[in-house]
Amino acid sequence: MKGKILLAIYLLVFSVGFVSAQELKCNLQINSDKIQGTNKSVFNTLQTAASEFMNNRKWTDLVYEENERIECNINIIINSVDGNNFSAEMLVQSRRPVFNSTYTTTLLNHRDKKFDFSYTEFETLEFNENNLNSNLTAVLAFYAYLIIGYDMDSFSRLGGTPYFRAAENIASLAQSTDWPGWRSIEKDWNRYTVINNIMDEAFKKYREYFYEYHRLGLDEMSINATNGRARIAGGMEVLREAYRARPMSVLIALFLDAKNDEIINIFKQGTSEEKTKVIDILTTVNPSQANRYEQINRK
Repeated sequence: MKGKILLAIYLLVFSVGFVSAQELKCNLQINSDKIQGTNKSVFNTLQTAASEFMNNRKWTDLVYEENERIECNINIIINSVDGNNFSAEMLVQSRRPVFNSTYTTTLLNHRDKKFDFSYTEFETLEFNENNLNSNLTAVLAFYAYLIIGYDMDSFSRLGGTPYFRAAENIASLAQSTDWPGWRSIEKDWNRYTVINNIMDEAFKKYREYFYEYHRLGLDEMSINATNGRARIAGGMEVLREAYRARPMSVLIALFLDAKNDEIINIFKQGTSEEKTKVIDILTTVNPSQANRYEQINRK
């Protein structure tokens, strides 16, 4: 009897030890402050459904432990409601921890201004990657894969490619719909433009630098701040090359939206040579923020 009890305990512990978590730890919020005089409960059920969709779905074949889940925030701001039709915008942010520190670095910080979707209260959110029938789940899935791709690119060289391809597939399928924010012919930056830039061979060196910045730069700084900072500065010329090749690229803007403050703080401690180089590159690729980058020269 005792042997059976011990065996049962062993099997329980063994099985629990191998339970894997989902990939995302997503804090998703619905902001309906702009909407007056309507049934507010629909926003609560929408928030619950969208949160469960992001956090409970298995997005990859990888095994994630609970402490490895990717931390991200999605803030959906509802601008107007007409029956079951919602017009909104999204703020999407993701981050990852820096090795051997309490610091987390922002990987993605993006505002999506064209997010129109239909939702019926208590509706079950479903997604088929080969047959899009809901812009709500299509957009959420797109950003789930984008977030995972960015995270993987920061840990391994071009490691995010399979997940960027999944996002690219969603964007390609969405071309046949009339949902805003997807069409390649739209003039403003949209989801198609974002993923098209990421997968463009012209930006391969930029994606490799994204890995070097995080894994060989930031992660190194807790061990040797001088070496880590030098690695970040040494590869930054890639930003200028990418800018010259595609001056209107969304990728450089996405990188700087996530990294401006971080880079400024890193190079306040840099050498004079590093400061001069970094300021020169940043003001070339983002001239509207030239005064901001001068903060690097201030203590």
